[in-house]
Amino acid sequence: MKEAMLYEKMGDGKVQCCLCSHRCQIAPGKRGICAVRENRDGTLYSLVYGKIITEQIDPIEKKPLFNFHPGSRSYSVATVGCNFRCMHCQNYNISQHPKEYPDIPGEETTPEEIVKAAEHARCRSISYTYTEPTIFFEFAYDCARLAKEKGIKNVFVSNGYTTPEATRIIAPYLDANNIDLKGDDTFYRKICGARQQPVLDTIKLMKELGVWVEITTLIIPNHNDSEEFLNWAAGFIKSVDADIPWHVTQFYPTYKLLDQPRTPVSTLRRAREIGLKAGLKYVYEGNIPGEGGENSYCPACGELLIERFGFSLGAIKMKNSRCANCGSHIAGVGMP
Repeated sequence: MKEAMLYEKMGDGKVQCCLCSHRCQIAPGKRGICAVRENRDGTLYSLVYGKIITEQIDPIEKKPLFNFHPGSRSYSVATVGCNFRCMHCQNYNISQHPKEYPDIPGEETTPEEIVKAAEHARCRSISYTYTEPTIFFEFAYDCARLAKEKGIKNVFVSNGYTTPEATRIIAPYLDANNIDLKGDDTFYRKICGARQQPVLDTIKLMKELGVWVEITTLIIPNHNDSEEFLNWAAGFIKSVDADIPWHVTQFYPTYKLLDQPRTPVSTLRRAREIGLKAGLKYVYEGNIPGEGGENSYCPACGELLIERFGFSLGAIKMKNSRCANCGSHIAGVGMP
């Protein structure tokens, strides 16, 4: 265990966690919504510090980040736990484990060991992913500071529910953040057990603080696939920055959301069209390799810039972050 960051003592032994936007008020002996932060005698502790449930090397495209060091490898780590209860979670066996069982599984490790492993594997970045990195914030923060010293980039793959306080603490060490924009407020309340507005605030604040942001929307039939929502989402992203890549991704039935079919490819194509029509420069279709919507194209002349098939790169027609055809600058970090 490690004493948590970002909490306040309230009297009568209660504490308020200020790490995520639930801002849980936690009585002695109880845990927050994430089930991995526990009040012990008026002190809040992280139960997952250094307890890694999975670590592996991934292509950065798996996060997904398409305009951030394309073709590089990322050392990916996670603990158990999550501050959402998404009915369609693909990693529910680890994200929801602490809510269903009292134990906190994981292999003991240190930030030094994680950074050393990333170095040894010649990974360009470390990704805090698979479950919500906010809930293992203390460990991610310590890893990120060490990684920064070694010239290794840091990546969050997040639901965006961090508080402004937490965002401002991690931002100096965070290079990129893929944030889910899951649906409207009704979707967040019904499917995820959360609210939409804090996510929108995090997207804007991360961008303001200089973190490279990409956004993912997993499109679920009959839940968030309406023209109204997709037009709104594209407009919101454009209002923040037209250079933010938007990944519109295919859903497949999993966990507790088994009553909907896979997202039709035609829906993803329509979502991509909506994004481009709204003025977004980079819109990608996800989970449908070979359909063409995962390629990068020049927003100025339409030239193919980076060809993709799943997580693999093909032809690259860029030089010094510019389109090889028209010379237009292509937004991103570490672009070819």
